[in-house]
Amino acid sequence: MRQSQLFATTLREAPAEAETASHRLLLRAGYIRQLAAGIYTYLPLGQRVLRKLEGIVRQEMEAAGAQELLMPSMQPAELWQASERYEVYGKELIKLQDRHEREFVLGPTHEEVITSLVRGELASYRRLPVTLFQIQTKFRDERRPRSGLLRGREFLMKDAYSFDPDWEGLDASYTRMFEAYQRIFDRCGLDYRAVHADSGAIGGEGGSHEFMAIAGIGEDTIAVCPACGYAANLEQAEASAAEVTAMHADEAGRPLLERFHTPGIRTIGELHDRLGIVPEQIIKTLIYTGGGQSFAVLVRGDHEVNEIKLQKTTGITGLVLAEHGAVAGLAGVESGFVGPVGLELTLLVDAAVAAMPYGIAGAGVKDYHLRGVVPGRDFVLSHVGDFRNVVEGEACPQCGAASLNFEQGIEIGHVFKLGTKYSEKLGASYLDASGTSRPMIMGCYGIGISRLLSAIAEQNHDEEGLIWPAALSPYQVHILQMSMKDTEQTAAAEELYGTLTRAGIETLLDERDERAGVKFKDAGLMGIPVTVVVGKDAAGRKVEWKSRRESVKELISLEEGVSRILALKGSGGITQ
Repeated sequence: MRQSQLFATTLREAPAEAETASHRLLLRAGYIRQLAAGIYTYLPLGQRVLRKLEGIVRQEMEAAGAQELLMPSMQPAELWQASERYEVYGKELIKLQDRHEREFVLGPTHEEVITSLVRGELASYRRLPVTLFQIQTKFRDERRPRSGLLRGREFLMKDAYSFDPDWEGLDASYTRMFEAYQRIFDRCGLDYRAVHADSGAIGGEGGSHEFMAIAGIGEDTIAVCPACGYAANLEQAEASAAEVTAMHADEAGRPLLERFHTPGIRTIGELHDRLGIVPEQIIKTLIYTGGGQSFAVLVRGDHEVNEIKLQKTTGITGLVLAEHGAVAGLAGVESGFVGPVGLELTLLVDAAVAAMPYGIAGAGVKDYHLRGVVPGRDFVLSHVGDFRNVVEGEACPQCGAASLNFEQGIEIGHVFKLGTKYSEKLGASYLDASGTSRPMIMGCYGIGISRLLSAIAEQNHDEEGLIWPAALSPYQVHILQMSMKDTEQTAAAEELYGTLTRAGIETLLDERDERAGVKFKDAGLMGIPVTVVVGKDAAGRKVEWKSRRESVKELISLEEGVSRILALKGSGGITQ
């Protein structure tokens, strides 16, 4: 491709709203352009990278036995109502009506559609198992689109669905997809982790794993054990039982209950700053409401409630922290002074609180707190569980031999064991060998391909611009001709371009009538793995070889340049 004809404009500065390195560089290097908040056009350079990502995904999906199809973006709303996800997705679901006023949604995912399809096509155990996948645009009405492609309202996704006759079959399908994901992300050159995760709005009965690209700007916090390799999303990470056990104290050391005056002192920070009370000594009481019920959740003052764990325990989706004005009506006192003693609400007590010998809590009376509050003596321990986020540095819940470290990650893939969540509700059943009707056992497996593009850019850049892995770069070689008026440079550049193109090497020739500084700056932004500079030494058939990743510069013969590139192609260092 001749760069004078390439539909790509580089930008000296990125728009102010571009917060992340990947967002800034993809815009500046001419890979994407924003049409509206969370909605992007992929320019030719960006589209070439996307197609290479799709190619890797297709190869590994097919190698794992999955078959590709393509499903509609427009989905009848009644399918979502039948699966009971219509309300769960809420405002993120983009809805529309046709001219007959029939309601549709633009698909954020396709569990309902694939289940509806398979129930009408497969009726016998002899047709199972089967795994189907597609690569398609999805739609979600994100409340606050941000970080470029990392959180958009329209995005490209690979979603796959497995159908098995039993749970053993699902385990096998899940393992195949899990291993295929590892191969995909390895081929993309990513630094990533597979972590235990919450299934969220997709749901399911058998657990799930997220694949996280490690990046400082990641929205997800991952708890990792350096000893045993345990890794879990903060939403899913289990609190260490060893730590809770270590906190027990003898009954003899427990004081009497005492109320003390704390005028205007509402927060844990104020208790610490004004009275010297450390957060670990405080029992924090928070009121949650949902599903027509209210609960008081008790965690230590240095811990935070994990609302995912809370919803799993109660079985109520959409639990929310009660607003300030509602607390007084539910607890009999305004927020800041609520405590568990005498509170007429169901108490969900975190295990770390239950293990405290005694603590300090709100007194249930304005401007007062209680000291010497003993769990089990002063309030009941009927509902004790893990209701908090783990804390960096606490013991690993799996091995107990090391402390958890925190990392930030970008979710790039998610695999779920759905079980019968959709097959039962939507009637996807089969007849077994005895003629008995049974629900199909399902799994689903997603990769955000446009999100993956951004995550790779986030991990592969420097102060000059992008640095693409060879397997994903839009072009493999970037030829820069320094002077368009120099006939010897033109002859050498054209010879090199023709030789590489005929050899099947994706080559971009910068033959624009621009200053050398502009060409070098654009090449640095675009991030193509190998740059060959045809300059003042062209008369002696010498060119400058530059590796984008290693910043290596060498003066070599034109012939050696060709030989190196062909050798890289042969070794896999350059791919088509």
